[in-house]
Amino acid sequence: MSSVQVSPSDTTQDRRTAMALEVVVIPVSDVDRALAFYDGRLGWRLDADVTTGPDFRVVQLTPPGSACSIIFGNGVTSAAPGSVQGLHLVVGDLDAARRELVERGVAVGEPFHDAGGVFHHAGGDALQRGPDPAGRSYGSFASFDDPDGNRWFLQEIQVRLPGR
Repeated sequence: MSSVQVSPSDTTQDRRTAMALEVVVIPVSDVDRALAFYDGRLGWRLDADVTTGPDFRVVQLTPPGSACSIIFGNGVTSAAPGSVQGLHLVVGDLDAARRELVERGVAVGEPFHDAGGVFHHAGGDALQRGPDPAGRSYGSFASFDDPDGNRWFLQEIQVRLPGR
């Protein structure tokens, strides 16, 4: 048995205590190589590239249409490069987004869905080839890695659940 919980709209949230995800830190081994991938390959907007000394550099980029940015650099995280394995980029058309990334030279995997129809299992358990056969929002995915092995997922959502 499954259920979907619908939370109140953000308009009811007290702005003083509202929490918006604004930045995700991505651990990388080579800042310039990561910048070439995210800015040059993916075409994300470069927001900042600041060096304040020999051991600190922060680079911030934002995916097109996103309110959340990523940061990477020198001295910004102790996490191992390649250890981020589940960030999702929501797209309205998985095929079009995949095609655009492939044209930019990004190695994007083939579309897949989970046999359970809800969310993909870690490690590929229950992974089924092809998009969700019923064409449901939230059910179709494709993935790609950055040069360090940080794993990103494209997730197709045409219609959001109520309250989202």
